[in-house]
Amino acid sequence: MADTVTHAQVTPSTSQPWAELGLKADEYENIRAILRRRPTACELAMYSVMWSEHCSYKSSKLHLKQFSELPQTTPRGPLLAGIGENAGVVDVGHGWAVTFKIESHNHPSYVEPYQGAATGVGGIVRDILAMGARPVAVMDSLRFGPLDAPDTARVMTGVVAGVSGYGNCLGLPNLGGEVVFDRSYAGNPLVNALCVGVMRHDDIHLAHASGVGNKVILYGATTGGDGIGGASVLASETFEASGPTKRPSVQVGDPFMEKLLIECTLELFAAGLITGIQDFGAAGLSCATSELASAGSGGMHVRLDAVPLRDPTLAPEEILMSESQERMMAVVRPQDVPMFMAICAKWDVLATVVGEVIEGDRLLIDWHGERVVDVDPRTVAHEGPTYDRPIVRPHWIDRVRAARAEDLPRPQSGAQLAEQLMRLLGSPNLCDVSWVTDQYDRFVRGNSILAQPEDAGMLRIDQASGLGVALSTDCNARFTYLDPYRGAQLSLLEAYRNVAITGAEPVAVTDCLNFGSPEDPEVMWQFVEAIRGLVDGCRALGTPVTGGNVSFYNKTGDQAILPTPTIGMLGVIDNVAWRIKSGFVKAGHAVYLLGRTREELSGSAWAEVVHGHLGGEPPAVDLEQHRRLASFFVAAARRQLLVSAHDLSDGGLAIALAESCLRHGLGVEVALPGDPFLNLFSETSGRVLVSVEPSDEIELIKLANEHDLKLSRLGQVSPSDELTVEGQFSIRLPALRRNWQAPIPAVLGLVPPGA
Repeated sequence: MADTVTHAQVTPSTSQPWAELGLKADEYENIRAILRRRPTACELAMYSVMWSEHCSYKSSKLHLKQFSELPQTTPRGPLLAGIGENAGVVDVGHGWAVTFKIESHNHPSYVEPYQGAATGVGGIVRDILAMGARPVAVMDSLRFGPLDAPDTARVMTGVVAGVSGYGNCLGLPNLGGEVVFDRSYAGNPLVNALCVGVMRHDDIHLAHASGVGNKVILYGATTGGDGIGGASVLASETFEASGPTKRPSVQVGDPFMEKLLIECTLELFAAGLITGIQDFGAAGLSCATSELASAGSGGMHVRLDAVPLRDPTLAPEEILMSESQERMMAVVRPQDVPMFMAICAKWDVLATVVGEVIEGDRLLIDWHGERVVDVDPRTVAHEGPTYDRPIVRPHWIDRVRAARAEDLPRPQSGAQLAEQLMRLLGSPNLCDVSWVTDQYDRFVRGNSILAQPEDAGMLRIDQASGLGVALSTDCNARFTYLDPYRGAQLSLLEAYRNVAITGAEPVAVTDCLNFGSPEDPEVMWQFVEAIRGLVDGCRALGTPVTGGNVSFYNKTGDQAILPTPTIGMLGVIDNVAWRIKSGFVKAGHAVYLLGRTREELSGSAWAEVVHGHLGGEPPAVDLEQHRRLASFFVAAARRQLLVSAHDLSDGGLAIALAESCLRHGLGVEVALPGDPFLNLFSETSGRVLVSVEPSDEIELIKLANEHDLKLSRLGQVSPSDELTVEGQFSIRLPALRRNWQAPIPAVLGLVPPGA
């Protein structure tokens, strides 16, 4: 056998393109030290993608360890799988388990918005599938540049089409998420995709290659040149227009192939034919082989020339780096291979034996009889560089925090209050986003109980018992910019609250941590403070972090994005018939506010929209009050006590009242004690607007007292078509609706509904 590895041994001075592949000089020297020779071209390709920031977490894993130190148990019991697996798995009762995870596909979605977003959905769906679960729903958290910026329409329309095109073709409901606009995301949109899957406890599968003699089978789509280097390199460096490693080919998705792959894989699981499995995501074959071998009890031998190609001109190192989509790798007992192949053929899924599990601890890869890779897979997959990056508290932070929004000019009349409410409601981050959500199928499969525009999505898991789960994704990047520790906790609490007010018990977290360059010490300070805030918050709430994603290098030139730690929260409800919806539904219902309102305007939507201001200290955090709030809503849901509940977040009570009226076209009459401006626009955390049948008011008051929650009666739902704040203003709902619905269609050149 010709041996490229031996040739590398005897030609140590051969020049190699390590810098072009994104490696630093010391990383390249470290690879040489590990191998005790220079790497072959294929080994260099593997290390370069697997040691990238996106795959190795080299700047973040030192700090992410804190999540693993959290108690690995939820209010429903121990985690069935946690950090380190493709996705976390939570016991939700009745023998059912739910797996969920959120990941980013940010940089590819700027280069090619449609395919970048589509393959982001496809990748997270395969992560869930690889755990043994049937994917049942998706969500997305999207952030773009200013709505009226020249490039926003291109990016936004492409991303939304990609998310909807892929998810709708898979037949997965999109339950909700976020759409946010800010100048920091111009040139660097955020596309964070979440998927949730359902399985029985016994169906969990893990990524490991064990059992000497077991076969390694590649199945799904063929391997092409699309995505060579893909997300692994693109998401690991600052985006610039020049340089070959900065603009690799974005992956191309095929949702119909993915649908076949899902059904085929689930049948393979059901037949008991898979002993280990790994999906192909970032780093492609390099990742699948090294991670399976690293996590198993033996080595692996792979024949690279057996990999089915749709581009026969690909070099072996390109095959190893390709991130072509819709591919999986399974470890199968020899006697099960014929049945495995038969099931794949039934689903018209190409399957090829490309290797086997071997004695020892080496990953060996051959190309047409020539040994091109001979490595310890752990050094590729799990023992890459770890950086303790410099951390510096930003020099500007005290100046920004001193510029309090509480000191800004305030409206002095009811007419000014009304005018500012209208401005907020018609602003990009508070307006109607149905142009986005109407492109998503929210109710396919028939198990969607709540979906946008509700505060959280909800799915039925078990038809017999009514068992369900609720999900929300949230982040307030303005608060996190002002104080990363507190801002991350406020994002966590918003997701927690949105799940809780449906009547579900919040149980677990997945996160997608989007930040600027880790080589900037001030960005690392934001990152470390945000993690510290999340760890302390999750410990107090009893909600472990089951896994997630870190996305660094989110910047355009010298402008980093606002620190954006997106939180995905999972809740469990024992019977979806108990769910609590948002929005007023009947005239005469009493309207109450849960929680205390304080003078907290810094970082608020009011400060941003009315004054273009971002400064001061974000709202205070009360973790214990949120635990009581969640317990209150679980009890209220069981008693069917509340008619509606709507979280107060961006825009405070003013926006909550407007959205509750617009949900079903019913007016409201409220009287606000004290300062009407603060009551309307403060963004104090931990407040919820609820409505209740008049006959249940006494029981509501009693339940709030039992949970030590302040409850204030504001007024009642009105048969009129007006939002009325007594003594201040009254605005007709048609005017509210026109203002609310106009912004996105206007920018896209569309006619707003009802115009």
